[in-house]
Amino acid sequence: MPGGSAAGSAQWWRDAVIYQIYPRSFADSDGDGVGDLPGITARLDHLAELGVDAVWLSPFYPSPQADAGYDVADYRDVDPLFGTLADADALLGAARARDLRVIVDLVPNHTSAAHPWFGAALAAGPDGEARRRYIFRDGRGSDGSEPPNDWQSVFGGPAWTRVSEPDGRPGQWYLHLFDAGQPDLNWDHPEVRVEFLDVLRFWLDRGVDGFRVDVAHGLVKQADLADWHEPQEILSGQDIDRPRPPMWDQDGVHEIYRDWRRLLDSYPGERVLVAEAWVEPAERLAAYIRPDEMHQAFNFEYLLAAWTAPAQYAVITRSLEATEAVDAPTTWVLSNHDVVRHASRLGLPVGTPRPNGIGVGDPQPDAALGLRRARAATLLMLSLPGSAYLYQGEELGLPEHTTLPDESRQDPTWHRSGHAERGRDGCRVPIPWEADAPSYGFGPTDASWLPQPTAWAEYALDRQRGVAGSTYEMYRTALRLRRELGLGAGTVYWLESPDDLLRFRNGTVEVLTNFGTAPVPLPDGAELLHASAPLDGDGRVPADVTVWLRVG
Repeated sequence: MPGGSAAGSAQWWRDAVIYQIYPRSFADSDGDGVGDLPGITARLDHLAELGVDAVWLSPFYPSPQADAGYDVADYRDVDPLFGTLADADALLGAARARDLRVIVDLVPNHTSAAHPWFGAALAAGPDGEARRRYIFRDGRGSDGSEPPNDWQSVFGGPAWTRVSEPDGRPGQWYLHLFDAGQPDLNWDHPEVRVEFLDVLRFWLDRGVDGFRVDVAHGLVKQADLADWHEPQEILSGQDIDRPRPPMWDQDGVHEIYRDWRRLLDSYPGERVLVAEAWVEPAERLAAYIRPDEMHQAFNFEYLLAAWTAPAQYAVITRSLEATEAVDAPTTWVLSNHDVVRHASRLGLPVGTPRPNGIGVGDPQPDAALGLRRARAATLLMLSLPGSAYLYQGEELGLPEHTTLPDESRQDPTWHRSGHAERGRDGCRVPIPWEADAPSYGFGPTDASWLPQPTAWAEYALDRQRGVAGSTYEMYRTALRLRRELGLGAGTVYWLESPDDLLRFRNGTVEVLTNFGTAPVPLPDGAELLHASAPLDGDGRVPADVTVWLRVG
């Protein structure tokens, strides 16, 4: 087994740029229409050329794929859909040879219903010890036919499913905050805690550099499982004006992560923990990244911020202050596998609530405006101190597939919501590499697990590499300058500006984003280093453009 981690160990995660790969949609090596680990390995040179520091892999473990692999049946293996453990080792070695670190997804809130533990729980009956690893409860009502409480699944519908007991009679109910194929684990059970420490060791021993922890704020539930009469909105943050939900962000999660941190600290090479925690306010999120817990937490408040100067100023300031208080880096992210891509999201009118997918018949974003704003947002994000996350394909300017046929949708959200929410398939469509190749170079055949839009030829990597002004070259230049100028390790100093401008200094660089409608002049004596779009004929910064300037 490979062992060890990527070269260097000086808190690399504080200013790293980390590239998220959704394995089934990145590169397909065998032509079956699903991306795989050998496909990722074959495309690592792209990431090295782009200039990122690390890769985060979404789940590739054995799974029935009820939720695209976030329903894990075996945490210590690779699903044949994606390859083998040998392929995982080869990927880790190839990444290390290119000075790329590798973070893998860990899904500890729930297992798959196909996990051996859940099979044992069903077979054990209501009094069996194996059932204690999950959250089983008797139903309400005289015959137990009503769910134990009123909790709703994030994907729509009740968060409880009733089982048939070994004797065939209707029995207890089990909790699943997501799909029915994803039963929630009981983190008060010592076997669950021991098991996941062992899973961490398994992958650390193989050489991974860390873990992105799925639903990190959900492992511990309020002990009384009290009813919750509010909407279930895990992907919208937590409204600070209402009580904390009994299923999210309970204080008991922090003891778990302190145990995990001690384990990671016993390994060489600065292995890291990254929390997917939809938690607000920023001060509450900062609790996850105290010095003895996780290293980073995704900054979803930033992702959700409106495209206005006041909103961006407020979220950047809050984020930096909250993480500084616990001596942790801030993370910045604009797109991932769970949200509408920012090249489309920003093409909707400012103030539009973030949609859970966009499909045929929905209001369509302004594609040109969305890409213009996405480029400006990216250049703003990459100028901020801390760690930045990129989602595969955003360096190509990929939009959401906003006209994906409904009959092609696979996200459980679409089905469990009664077709009210289109869900996340639109951001998960396999990405284009070569404009004139089958499946745009995703694989050797035309097969693609989700259909690709015909317009995606124009976004293909081979149409953008070496082309001045392309989105790909804008990203590549930004990442090079970010490293050379030390922006990730810098400090933000705000500069006075009108309400429709955002201006600050980070080291020797001044960053200016024009959120208004009229072009604005450059500061006197400023040298243009980089821009998200060309300046106008008078050398002014147009609307929805970010520039980096050298100011001495």
